[in-house]
Amino acid sequence: MSFPESGTNKPNRRDMKAIIERAALLKGLGHVQGVVERRNAIAILSNVLLDSRDGALSLTTNDMDLSMVEQVPSETSQEGATTVPAHTLHDIVRKLPDGAQVELDGGSDGQMMLRAGRSQFKLSTLPVDDFPVMSEGDMSHQFVVGAPELRALIERTEFAMSTEETRYYLNGIYLHAAENEGNAVLRAVATDGHRLAQFDIPLPEGAAGMPGVIVPRKTVGELLKLIGETDGEVEVALSEAKIRFALDGSRLTSKLIDGTFPDYTRVIPEANDKQLEVACKDFSNAVDRVSTISTEKSRAVKLALTDKSLVLSANSPEHGSADEELEVSYGSDAMEIGFNSRYLLDITKRIEGDTAQFHLSDAASPTIVRDSADGSALYVLMPMRV
Repeated sequence: MSFPESGTNKPNRRDMKAIIERAALLKGLGHVQGVVERRNAIAILSNVLLDSRDGALSLTTNDMDLSMVEQVPSETSQEGATTVPAHTLHDIVRKLPDGAQVELDGGSDGQMMLRAGRSQFKLSTLPVDDFPVMSEGDMSHQFVVGAPELRALIERTEFAMSTEETRYYLNGIYLHAAENEGNAVLRAVATDGHRLAQFDIPLPEGAAGMPGVIVPRKTVGELLKLIGETDGEVEVALSEAKIRFALDGSRLTSKLIDGTFPDYTRVIPEANDKQLEVACKDFSNAVDRVSTISTEKSRAVKLALTDKSLVLSANSPEHGSADEELEVSYGSDAMEIGFNSRYLLDITKRIEGDTAQFHLSDAASPTIVRDSADGSALYVLMPMRV
């Protein structure tokens, strides 16, 4: 199944007639509807473009920054295209019975008929000519990466993306070619100024020399939905302005954030000489328990370290206090340091090994957290006063 090139092979502006299995249509709509904002000042951007030809139904959504195309098999008795409200169509198909055959008919007269068994719906349409087409332009670099590897790259870093619109250049994941201990890697980095997440996978063939790009937060979320359902390969193409991901009949094309990602290497400390090793699951559970007492605003938890012992504690004027002791591996000077408990939990949730390693300096300096089982991951966490 192949996609028409963007900006070419314009859809037929006439009534379409197609029959699609409900499950296939629901899956396709589930993918593309995430692009569509619930509230849209431009009416056509609330719609999905349906284009029926060559034995397939193509579903396209667009928010002017992000475009998703999905192809599903269909019986096409008349080629044609129309646009209908995306969320309404998804809700209708979702409520149809399993195994239903969905018939789509019409569209050029301002309405499209949807029939399934004894159910019948008339949906308002908007002209196909009004639907925006995202031009991809020339992609300077193209490579293939396995979906599990790409999923790991994103899942280990996306939690650290900023949500501050004023620092728009941090509202995404920075993808670039880098080196890790002499090996060429594709690296993802995200930071919100309070914590930083970095993860590497081997550099795919064709990615060498690629420009460093910032993939927007919304694109990251939609991509995760797609690659969460497959273990196949993902074709990636990018330029300095756009990036495209293609897999299993889906194509996601996005504008990139037009900004400069900061030099993140400057915030990764190199002289943290105090090392703490702790059972990750025990530590995470203890942080979760103790933080129950902390104030909602600060979520602060204090770590008090002595030889082979860690005491986690939290205090709140409203709720009282809590502490819990853990056995750990630590052989440096006693120290106390505070962290946002939610940030600690975000990091420990991504550690797959049994042990988390903390590389510390002092109570005012950033701490490095590593996964004992995976040298590809690195996290930096700023402390807070407690």
